Amino acid sequence: MKQLPFKLLVREKFPILSTGQKKVANYLIENLDESTYKTAFQIGKKAGVSETTVIRLSFALGFEGFSSMQTTIQNQLLQKHQTELLESNQQEEFNDPLKKVIESEVHILRHMLNPTNTNEIWNAVDALIKADQILITGYSLSHAAAYWFSYMLSTLRENVHLCSPNGNLVEQFCNLTKNSVVVVFSFPRYSNETIKIAELAANHGIKMIAITDRLLSPIGQISDIVVTTEENAESGVNSIASVISLLNLIIEGIKQKDQKRIHTHQQKLEMLYSSFHVFNE
Repeated sequence: MKQLPFKLLVREKFPILSTGQKKVANYLIENLDESTYKTAFQIGKKAGVSETTVIRLSFALGFEGFSSMQTTIQNQLLQKHQTELLESNQQEEFNDPLKKVIESEVHILRHMLNPTNTNEIWNAVDALIKADQILITGYSLSHAAAYWFSYMLSTLRENVHLCSPNGNLVEQFCNLTKNSVVVVFSFPRYSNETIKIAELAANHGIKMIAITDRLLSPIGQISDIVVTTEENAESGVNSIASVISLLNLIIEGIKQKDQKRIHTHQQKLEMLYSSFHVFNE
């Protein structure tokens, strides 16, 4: 059986881990390269737990022991680094800062369809198709992406609502059911308001999709489905282009799997567009 990517494995098991094991898991995710050569004792010291807790984490994740877990991480990182080296060798060195930005965007896009993300993208597609209502929220810089996604989704289906920063969140949330979905956008610096909404959805048992920068971000830890972009990116700046590209993948997935309903919905929209002369055509 093919071994799951280590990050996805941690994400799936994270809710059942003990507090100490979660500390180790967070450290490993944030320091995968270091974890390939440090001992269990050294990792435990860095994470602020005992060596035994590190070893217990390996068992909790389904490995035969710490060595087995470390070997898996080493092999997966080696494969990743070999791919990145190949890409780097194929690229021309640029001194132009604008070209460097483009190359950075291309790098992010190339790595967007990793096994972890692909699985979660299709999970998000299925959840959004089945939902009776969809509430989308994002604050600060995340609001732009949330607005774009809510608009695009509303052209494909009904009952899509955007929670604006100054909107009526309580009233919108009150109308949700167990069959609804909340989509939460959260990128550094993480907004406390966004985290509060995510916690509210989790406490009410409403399925939540997180669009964020890493699997174990504050909302990533409590969401049912986590779709990421720019994980381990070194630019220090979140790319709106990569976020929109990620959302485009979800939109395309919905178009492929829900064609009949989309066709009916878009026919109604076109009639209304014509009636209200929405577009200058």
